[in-house]
This record gives sequence, structure tokens and C-alpha cells, in this order.
Amino acid sequence: MSNTTQNTNQKMTNFRWIICAMLFLATAINYMDRQTLSLTWKDFIAPEFHWTDTDYGRITSLFSLIYAIANVFAGRFVDWMGTRKGYFWAIGVWSFGACLHAVCGWATQTTLGISNAAELVAATGAAASTIAMVSVYFFIAARIVLAAGEAGNFPSAVKVTAEYFPKKDRAFATSIFNAGSTVGALVAPFCIPTLAKYFKSIGVGNGWEMAFIIIGALGFVWMAFWVFIYKDVRNNPKVNSLELAYILQDELSQGEKMKDESSPEEERHMTLLEIIKTRQAWSMFLGKFFTDGVWWFILFWTPAFLSDVYGYTSDTTTAQLLIFLLYAITMLSLLGGKLPTIIINKTGWDPYKSRMRAMLIFALCPIVGLAAQPLGSVSCVLTVVLIGIIGAAHQSWSANFFSVGSDLFPRSAVATITGLGGLACGLSSFLINLGAGKLFDYADKVQMHFMGFDGKEAGYYIVFIYCSLAYLIGWTIMKTLVPKYKPV
Repeated sequence: MSNTTQNTNQKMTNFRWIICAMLFLATAINYMDRQTLSLTWKDFIAPEFHWTDTDYGRITSLFSLIYAIANVFAGRFVDWMGTRKGYFWAIGVWSFGACLHAVCGWATQTTLGISNAAELVAATGAAASTIAMVSVYFFIAARIVLAAGEAGNFPSAVKVTAEYFPKKDRAFATSIFNAGSTVGALVAPFCIPTLAKYFKSIGVGNGWEMAFIIIGALGFVWMAFWVFIYKDVRNNPKVNSLELAYILQDELSQGEKMKDESSPEEERHMTLLEIIKTRQAWSMFLGKFFTDGVWWFILFWTPAFLSDVYGYTSDTTTAQLLIFLLYAITMLSLLGGKLPTIIINKTGWDPYKSRMRAMLIFALCPIVGLAAQPLGSVSCVLTVVLIGIIGAAHQSWSANFFSVGSDLFPRSAVATITGLGGLACGLSSFLINLGAGKLFDYADKVQMHFMGFDGKEAGYYIVFIYCSLAYLIGWTIMKTLVPKYKPV
């Protein structure tokens, strides 16, 4: 049989979707590890260590700051190390960091000479303050390790997407793996508090320790699969010639020939200084800075919000169902990843213009969040639904945002520009989490009054106003800096 006949009868493989599934699972594990603290601190950890909202805000904000700084180096590390090894090391470090949280209680007891957790809980006055301070330091140390590893997830995932998908499909592929964060957030409220409650009931620590260990161990399982599944797309025996041609169609359309060695574009590595001098880089940085803190606020503070405002602790069925509803709504972001492709097919616009039009739509959706807390007087379900819409808009925005970076920058710089976006993300989260913790304690202390809300509720509403308007601010800045498609 001739080669021509073989090619005619050959069906295109779809191994790129297996790779996308691995990215999805890694991102889901990433968010479960990240969310374990937010789902256990209020009802399991805080009573043991006498934490205030400010203490928790300090831990989450410093996690965000370290995550921000680590993203700069993580992007360069992945570009230098390569996707296979870079991703492997990233998830290994963050999984170890997740498990490390479990020893923070033991470390606090050992440092202060306390024999058991019951003495921690019973402490009052200066002793309680000392316990809070010391335990916060240990949790910060564990969060630093977690943050350093987690910083490698999105630079790695976006780089893999650029390697295994053509430009027209990247937003959709990104929306799929980015949905891992939503699925992780959906699963977490059911399994994490339940694990903590179960192990506490059978006398294994205070329960929360085993929740960190079990969820953290999932990353090590993922690593075992990754080393066997991932190979460079040009040398992957699971990718046949038709699929390879489909993946590399953008290069082929520019007259480039498929070959085993790197293309000239891939050989050209931009320095970090070259990247940060571009308007495109600042557009990505500022667009991320003004918006990503919203998602992290929802992720880290929603369980506390339901407990503080409505009295539903994280281990109650009502709280778990409300959080599940919130993140189920954010799954609508899968449709958001398809919108730019629909716009491209209907208008023939370039990918950047199509994505920016889609992102404007997603920037308008969070405005409904202005009514979220006021509608809580009718039903907290309405509040959760509107917060879920903000979350769905954010995830749709993010899926397209990541693809903008691969549209504007060469492949050799994709992980680096994603890392710079992660820096902006971490700084944004640092400010909103630190500010929220201090704001909530202050609002509660002075019984602040704002727009019909009192105490902590007033503080929450101030933050939700920002969350509702942040995306329009970010979109306007991006459009001003890069009004038209202009790749670097």
C-alpha cells in the first residue's frame, strides 16, 4: 500500500485531549490543596489556635505574596527546564507543602511545651495570643512551600496548551483545564470538612491534619502518570502525522516545515527585560492585577462569609450545598472558552480582537454582584447564585486571558509571560486578602455601617462592590495599552 493511500485512510489521533485531561486534573488538585485551609480554618483550626480574621488574612495574603514572587521564577524555570520536568517538580513541591500543614499543630505544641491540643484550646489571655502567633508562623512556613510549587501550575499548563493546540483551540482547551479549579472547588467542600470531621471523631488529631495529608497525596499520584504520558509533541508516538499537522497548523500556514528540531521562533528566547519593556506585557500584568484577587477572595472567604453572615459552618450540609452551587455555576465558564472561536468563525476577526470582545462580555457579567448581598435578605441562595455568576465570569475571563498571552508572545516566552501574570495575580490576592481580614475585624469591632449593612456584613459588601467592577477596570486598561492585535 502506498504512503498516499495510508495517509488517506489514516484517522487523526486525539492524544492532545489526554494531555488536556492531565492539565485539568493537576489544576483540580492544585485548587483542592489551596482550599483545604479555607474549609478548615474557621471551624476546626481557629478554635484550636485562637485565630482572628486578621490572623487568617495574614496567612492567606502572605501565601499570595510568595505565590506572586514565585510565579516570576516559575515561568522562567519551566521555560528553562522544559514542560515535562518543570511540571513534575512543581506539583511535587506543592504536594509536599500541602502535607506539611499537618505538622503545624505538633510544631506549635513542641515549641511552646504544650502536651496536647486540649491545652491549646483551653488557653486564655496572653497564652492564647502566643499560641495564635506561633501557629500562624508555622502555617505561613507551610504555605510558602505550597505557594512556591503551585506557582508552576499555570505557567506549565499554558505552555503545554501552546505546544499541543493550535491558536484557534487554545481558549477552549484552556477553559477545560482551567475548569479543574472549579471542579476542585466543587469537590473540596464535601470531602475536606467531612474528612476533618471523621478523623476528629475517631481521635486522629483534631481531624484537619489528615485532611491536608490525604488531599496533598493526590499530587504524588498525578506525578506517577505524568512521567509516562507526556512527551514533546513532535516526538510523541501517540500523536500521528495528521494530529501533528493539525496542532502545528499555525506554523504551517506561515510556510514553516515540520521538523524534529526547534523552529527559529522557538530558538529565539526573549530575556525577561525584553519582555517587561513591551506594552503587551504590561497589558497582561495590569489586567491580571485588577481582576485575579476577586477569584481568590471568593475561594478563601466564601466559607467564612457563610459562617459569619448566615451561621452555616463548613461541616454542615447546608454550607456544603451552597458552596457546591456556587462552583457549579462557575462551570458555565466552559462555554466562555468557546465564545472567541464562535466570534472568529462568524466575523473572521483575528484571535486577539475576538478574545477582547468576548472578555468585554465577561467583564460586564460581574456587575450583578452589586445585588448579591442585598438579596440575602430574601434568600442566601440568591446571594450564592450571584457570587457564582462572578466566579463564572472570572473563569471565562481567565481562560481567554491565558490565551491572549500565547497569541501575543512567542512560544519560548509563554511560560514567562504567564509567570508575570501570576506575579500580578499574587499581588492582587495579597492585597485583597490582607485588606479583607483587617477590614472585617475592624468593621466588627466598631460596628461599621455601610449601605444598610452593619459590622462584618458592611465589610463584606465593600469587597463585593470591588469584585463587581474589577473586570471593567482591567479590560479598559488592557484595551488602552494594546488596542489592536500586535504580537511581539
